[in-house]
Amino acid sequence: MKKRFLALITALSLSSPVLANQPKVVWYTPDATGCMVLRECTEDVEQVYSLLDVSSNYPNPDRFTFISGEFNAMLSYLNQIGIDVFLADEKYFGVGQRGLYQTKYNRFFLNKTFMSNPGTLMSVMRHEAWHAAQDCMAGTIDNNLIAIIKPEYEVPMLYQNMVESTYPKNVWPWEKEATWAGRTEGMTLDALQACSSSIPMWEIYEPTPLTRQYLEDYGFIQN
Repeated sequence: MKKRFLALITALSLSSPVLANQPKVVWYTPDATGCMVLRECTEDVEQVYSLLDVSSNYPNPDRFTFISGEFNAMLSYLNQIGIDVFLADEKYFGVGQRGLYQTKYNRFFLNKTFMSNPGTLMSVMRHEAWHAAQDCMAGTIDNNLIAIIKPEYEVPMLYQNMVESTYPKNVWPWEKEATWAGRTEGMTLDALQACSSSIPMWEIYEPTPLTRQYLEDYGFIQN
């Protein structure tokens, strides 16, 4: 009996390891996501410095070569703006969640389970990086806000319908344009370039009426 008991304890220890210097969290929950975002959980969370840091995790990394130009350019602009990008294990995300941009901490996370397809990687990278550009459009990335960049009527109906069938209504305006950007080559790259330039982003992209009102109210645009 004692031997069987010891064997059971050993098996449990191996299947549920306690990671040194990392809080105990419940995987696939907001608790795990928060731990990752705060950088309190760093096991299986690796910073991305180039496309190679992503592609090397999968068979035949040469499959990713055709997206290297746009991917690395976006990553370069994100770094210039002050946003770090990480590739993380799926256990830190909600079930089915492919990526996350966290406005408060300016950190960007890609779900490793879904990034093995170059097309999916680019779609998620563009989508989440568009949210980073929305952060910039809100006056500065050093806040907790994101602002609409393009008028909602400009978003193709395909993406409007897609978002309305997927996301809660209160986030439609932001997600519609991010979904459009996620599937449009160069759209996010242009926005990030604008964000990183010395010219205020709202002087490059004509702000929508509500975004302009916000920027005026907070002194970013002087009347």
